[in-house]
Amino acid sequence: MNDINKVIDEMPEEVYLRLVSATELGKWEDGTVLSEAQREHTLQVIMLYQARKLQQTDHFTIAAGGGINELSKTELKKQFKGEAIAEFKAADI
Repeated sequence: MNDINKVIDEMPEEVYLRLVSATELGKWEDGTVLSEAQREHTLQVIMLYQARKLQQTDHFTIAAGGGINELSKTELKKQFKGEAIAEFKAADI
């Protein structure tokens, strides 16, 4: 387990972002599709990186220490209060 800790500690943010992109798209930058094993391992590395290096507070993200941030409905409403998702004029509808 120490080897993976060293990998995470030394991983540049650019590599982390590439892993996130590959996992989200299901393929590497060169277009090669991730195998199921690659996707599983990549997700584990992403979660470890998030837990160890990022201070995330967003809903359903990995918190420091490896826990999952689960915000209540009230807390989520507070985050988005006053933010318009889209605005339409009567002529647009």
